Amino acid sequence: MPAEISIPKRRGKAKIKVSTKRAMAEAVLEEVKRQGVDVEVSLIQGLIPLGLKAVEEKLLREVELLAGKKQAHGKENVRWSKQAGSVYLRDQKVPIKYQRIRNQAANTEVPLEAYQQLQEPYRGDRQTMLKLLHGISTHKYGESAELVPEVFGISASNLSRRFKKSTLVQLRALKSRSLKGYDFVCILIDGKRYAEDGLLVVLGITIGGAKVVLDIEQSHSENGNVVRQLFDRLIERGLRFEEGLLFIVDGSKGIISAIKKRFEEYGFIQRCQWHKQQNVVSYLNDSQKILCKRQLQAAYAQTTYREAKAGIEKLYRELLNVNQSAANSLMEGMEETLTLHNLGLSPELCKSLNTTNCMESIMAQLGQYTDKVDRWHNSNQILRWTSAGLLEIEPRLHKIRGYRYLNLLRMKMRDEIKKRQEKQAARGHTNDNLTAEIHTATLEI
Repeated sequence: MPAEISIPKRRGKAKIKVSTKRAMAEAVLEEVKRQGVDVEVSLIQGLIPLGLKAVEEKLLREVELLAGKKQAHGKENVRWSKQAGSVYLRDQKVPIKYQRIRNQAANTEVPLEAYQQLQEPYRGDRQTMLKLLHGISTHKYGESAELVPEVFGISASNLSRRFKKSTLVQLRALKSRSLKGYDFVCILIDGKRYAEDGLLVVLGITIGGAKVVLDIEQSHSENGNVVRQLFDRLIERGLRFEEGLLFIVDGSKGIISAIKKRFEEYGFIQRCQWHKQQNVVSYLNDSQKILCKRQLQAAYAQTTYREAKAGIEKLYRELLNVNQSAANSLMEGMEETLTLHNLGLSPELCKSLNTTNCMESIMAQLGQYTDKVDRWHNSNQILRWTSAGLLEIEPRLHKIRGYRYLNLLRMKMRDEIKKRQEKQAARGHTNDNLTAEIHTATLEI
């Protein structure tokens, strides 16, 4: 659909001269003539009060272009009969009668191009989809719509079909979007519950700090096999990982296992420090929780890996005398909560990447669209609503704080990948020597 054309308006008491307005209007008409029927159709559908008359005039012009004026003779195309039909004015369907044209030589009907284009809602049902997505009931849609006389096609069942069609397009667009043009440096994965069902949402952060929804996958739990297959599909769509990817996760063992198996030395895992804190304090009473939170936050606030680890180990020793379960929970996956510290980037990126707050914010916004649904009928409904909501949210997402340091993060990950590969090569060389020694000893025996 071509870009909309609008006449600018001056605000306040200042007035625009009539001659200026006339020049603006003539410029709009010239643009319509230059760009053709698509722009004219969009203008007609945008002017609801004048839409029906404009439609009639437009169809008449096309009929005269094809068959000439009335009573004209010797034309290959002739007027045939008038047919009851309908067109869309924005997202509302209005009945009309239009003139049919027939080609005498071929004995076939000649379709009217303008009529065919007006068979589709303005902007492909986007306005209807947004209204329903924002919570307008299909049964009350007619009361809130800007209706024109004799409008039809806005029954609950019809609107439901249109909404399904529009959101299905959104779902397919999300799951098939090519990732080759993106340069991702971080990926966040989190789950959302829908009654007894679950959904995994994958969010990517580009080297420029932009947030992009990568995919969604329905899964009852954060199972490692499901996540690994999800990663495989992302790679097939063009996800690059050879320069390293930082994964921010809440601590799910299935997700962490899938990352390690699929990306090996190219994957870096930063466990959410907030989730770790909540896990630890869940074992303690109210008075102990306050002290534990303070000490753990102070440890994570340290700028170096050594200082942060020392603070956590000190807290661990204190917790051993208070609650051994809390102490064990603190040390479980402790190294993965300090990945950014280990890379030397904690002060610059800790506010954005040491927790899953980016994802939690998106989930809260998504809930504004999906939480109002009282009953989920099937899997397809969940996927359609979620994809439509996420794609509506995505353009409004801000860059992460500290995004200018993401290039430095990329450089640090490259260096760490080289170290990992060198260690792996050295380990492989040692294993080869050991195998050779065993083989030699076996021959001597």
